[in-house]
Amino acid sequence: MTDALTTSKDSPTMTPDDVLNFLRDNPDFAQEHPEAIELMLPEKKRPKKGDVADFQAYMIERLKADKEHIATTTQELVENSRANMSNQQRVYAAVLRMLETNNFDDFIQSITMDLAPMLDVDVAVLVVEADGNAIPHIQTSGIRIIPEGTSDQWMAGKDVLLQDNISGIEAIYGGGATLVRSQILLRIGISMDTPPALLAFGSRNPDMFHEGQATDQILFLARVIERCFRTWLHLPA
Repeated sequence: MTDALTTSKDSPTMTPDDVLNFLRDNPDFAQEHPEAIELMLPEKKRPKKGDVADFQAYMIERLKADKEHIATTTQELVENSRANMSNQQRVYAAVLRMLETNNFDDFIQSITMDLAPMLDVDVAVLVVEADGNAIPHIQTSGIRIIPEGTSDQWMAGKDVLLQDNISGIEAIYGGGATLVRSQILLRIGISMDTPPALLAFGSRNPDMFHEGQATDQILFLARVIERCFRTWLHLPA
């Protein structure tokens, strides 16, 4: 059996899979070579010369460590699920608020005043581009105005932009820019007849928004807002 492990100078390097396959093919190897058991123990667990190797104790410790890892992972999954459900309920409540508005001004106020506390962020802003002339179909009350082409510069080709550990942009948040440490920007495609728009949510928590977060729920809210805009302004898609 030991010949199977012999390698020449020119033989390829043995991999862990090669060792595992060898042990599977030679189940009596450990019995015939008990010294191999000591070599498989971590260095700090290896017995001193003359002592008996307690491989069972090591395996028990390994099982305990695995159990603790599983418990930690399970707790993280539960906490993430709870947070996801909470966020989902917040988005549903925000959608209902959009649908309950009585007129266009109330709809705009629901975005600029009501969304922030409902979504547990510090500020919510609707940003619309303007070319220097009056913005078609949309009154500017409660809306931040930015120069034409600015949203493309900010979004860099993305429909959703998540940023953490930032300084808030004054053009978006005005006097509240110093408060904002993380943000999410979403493109709002109202209609071909309206200028580009963004929905911005800012938080004082620098880790509230960050790259890699799931955005399906907040994108659903954005799509609802787009449809509400078209309904109130009698615009085609």
